[in-house]
This record gives sequence, C-alpha cells and structure tokens, in this order.
Amino acid sequence: MTREGWIRLLVVAAAVGALELACRIDWIPASVMIPPSAMATSLWDILVSGTHWKDILISLRSVAAAAVLAVVLGFLVGAVIHALPLVRSAVEPLLASYYAVPTFMFYPVFIILFGVGPSAIIAIAVLLAVVAMISATLTGLDRIPRVLGKTALIMRLGPIERAFKISLPAAMPYLFTGVKLSVAYAFIGVIASEFILSGAGMGYAIAYAYNNFNNREMYGLMLLIVLLVTVVNTALDAVDRRLQARLRR
Repeated sequence: MTREGWIRLLVVAAAVGALELACRIDWIPASVMIPPSAMATSLWDILVSGTHWKDILISLRSVAAAAVLAVVLGFLVGAVIHALPLVRSAVEPLLASYYAVPTFMFYPVFIILFGVGPSAIIAIAVLLAVVAMISATLTGLDRIPRVLGKTALIMRLGPIERAFKISLPAAMPYLFTGVKLSVAYAFIGVIASEFILSGAGMGYAIAYAYNNFNNREMYGLMLLIVLLVTVVNTALDAVDRRLQARLRR
C-alpha cells in the first residue's frame, strides 16, 4: 500500500473511532445513531440470517442494468454528437446545465410509462447517469491526437478498424472516467428511487426500518451500501489509475 493509502486508512480509522466513542459516551444519542461496532454486528446478522438477500440482489441487478444502459447509450449518443458539430454546439450548453435539473421530479412520468417496479427505477438511474458518459465520450474523442488520425489514413484503415485499433484505445482513459461516474450515479439513482418507488430493494428496506424505528437494521443496511460502493469504486479506481498511467507515457 502507498503512503497515501496508509494516510487514507488512518483518517478513516480515526473518524470511525471518534464516532464509536461519541456514541458510547452518549454524546450522540442511540435514538439518533448507533456505534459503528453495532452497525457491523447488525450487518453480520443481516447477512447470516438472509432476511434481506432478496433486497440486496434486486438493488444490485438494478444498479448493474442502469450502469450498463447508461454507458452504452451515453457512448453512442456522445459519438453521434461528436460527429455532428452543429448538433454539438446546440446541445453542449444543455449538457452543462443538465445536473441542475432535479431528475427525481420525473418519477411520476416513469411510473406511468413503466409502472411501479424495477423498470421505472432503472429508467431514473439511467437518466441520472447517462450524461456523465456522454460528456466523457466527447472529451475522450476530442483528446485523440491528430497524428493517430493521419496514421490511420496512411495505413488505409476503414472506419471500423480505425475505431477499434486507434480511436477507442486512445480515448479509453477518458471513457473509463465516464464509466466510473455512471456506476456512481447508477447507485445513487437506484437506492434513492427505491425509497419512493419500490416495495423491494435496499433503499426500500432502509426506509421500512426507519419508519418502524429499527435503527439497528437501518444502519446495518446503510453500512452495507457504503461497503459495496467503496469496494466497487476502489476496483474501478485501480483500473482508472492504470489507464491514466498509460496515457502519461
């Protein structure tokens, strides 16, 4: 582990330790938050008992579906916009201000279109994540060195060969940044949507525990989401660092 990694670990450990102490000496009442050790115990009980495995799998399937759809649609739309300069000049200001629009206000529309269930939740998550991939695609295609385009002409590569042998490898570090953001937004969109749209999933389970004053189960599920997101983001970040290192060579 690098020195930065150890420092990061120490900061997290210090924060968790301080929170544990504050809960144990009642600076933070148990009705507000339980100690991190109690959260970990609750999470262990949830996983061992299997009471929420169905909710966990539903949420993970929705996140995976939303992330894949956002990445594929975002890349395709971004590539089309990049190929049409007039369309790009008209659309880019809209993309820049996209996240100022509260996406969740459209959930009644998605309920009408898809009904109450995973489809509406995935649609909202895709709507939240797709623009990050579009922006990353535009950036990646812009950053392809012109000399590579000249190389493709000299080698007489067709459009498909040029895309797979030159354009995509050259743009991949930027495209992968879009993938990371899409996964993060997919998690946010799915879990948040499950609070209001679903009768299943981790978001619904957390809301149900909250409404029934079951802090122990609520914080156990919240800890599970934090750990899942951390593991996924760490894995993606490791791949991203490799791609960025290749870009700097």
